[in-house]
Amino acid sequence: MSADKDINLVVGAGFSGATLANLLANAGEKVLVIDKKDHIAGNCYDYRDENGIMIHKYGSHIFHTNSEKVWNFLKQFTDLNTYMHKVVGYLDGIETHIPFNFNTLYDVFPHSFAKRLEEKLLDVFEINTKVPILEFQKQDDDDLKFLANYVYEKIFLHYTTKQWGVSPQDVDGAVTARVPVYLSKDNRYFQDKYQGIPLEGYTKVIKKMLDHPNIKVELKTNFHDLVNVDLRFKKIFYTGPIDEYYNYKFGQLPYRSVNFKFETHNKEYYQSNACVNYPCNYDFTRIHEYKYYLDDKSDKTVIAKEYSEFFELGKNERYYPIPKEENDALYRKYLEESKKDANVHFFGRLGDYKYYNMDGAIERAIELFEEVCK
Repeated sequence: MSADKDINLVVGAGFSGATLANLLANAGEKVLVIDKKDHIAGNCYDYRDENGIMIHKYGSHIFHTNSEKVWNFLKQFTDLNTYMHKVVGYLDGIETHIPFNFNTLYDVFPHSFAKRLEEKLLDVFEINTKVPILEFQKQDDDDLKFLANYVYEKIFLHYTTKQWGVSPQDVDGAVTARVPVYLSKDNRYFQDKYQGIPLEGYTKVIKKMLDHPNIKVELKTNFHDLVNVDLRFKKIFYTGPIDEYYNYKFGQLPYRSVNFKFETHNKEYYQSNACVNYPCNYDFTRIHEYKYYLDDKSDKTVIAKEYSEFFELGKNERYYPIPKEENDALYRKYLEESKKDANVHFFGRLGDYKYYNMDGAIERAIELFEEVCK
């Protein structure tokens, strides 16, 4: 695409970039979307393999939201099934529900002891509330202290160490808050009003978002290559790493990465559930089995064992911003630098250095469009 000051550049073809590009295009704006990957959809990219199974290349993605606005936006591009995600894990060799809830309580403890714990929990906390594990450790009651220590060790301690590469004491409170004890018998991992998996997969959703006469997509294209040939754009919307945009002038922002080891097995199912966690066993954190999401039929099954590791430039992908005070301070340096150029807008997980679920990525893009373009 030749130089044209009427063209907006969107860097990144995942949910963040595709949402914004679609909104711009429908508002009459011309858009060039680039991505350095060889496919659209970013980390939500999925595809059907030779067995007819929809594979999530970068780990399981389950759409869930309480936002009617986000849900209605997504529904323009896809129908979704009614899949509601559940996670199980092995505690003391027992397959049970995670997060730890009342059903877990009765799975892992004798009935009489579980009953006593349930009654004490309801004396202290409201039913259907999620209590962070560190809050449990503040209780004076001996039984509740025992429970807090059990959950901490069996679910939180080893899993957190594997996932974040540090001891729990060095993990930010934002992470610990995501590991609650759920005072409920609701086994769903998410309680959002709207949940499901796109019937034709996420890649088809993004493809439809980008299928507009005002949008051109160029893959295997690096932003800095465009800058070097001196293209000029009306506005730049950047979902890539904000530190990379500024050539790491203040240093690299740290991330955790994930490595997936795929295996095909000659059996209908490998495990009892789409996602099985292993908090205390093995080096991987969990195993994904993809055919559960769209109820794909095959006499074979595909799984992926998930290993967490630190992000290394040029070696692996950025997945999770690491929430620590010094990392936030470094991000704010880049954010202040970005304010010098009103023509460039950063957003998305890498641009904002913030973890977003898919609905959060869509919502952030909508808000940015409304802020900048209306």
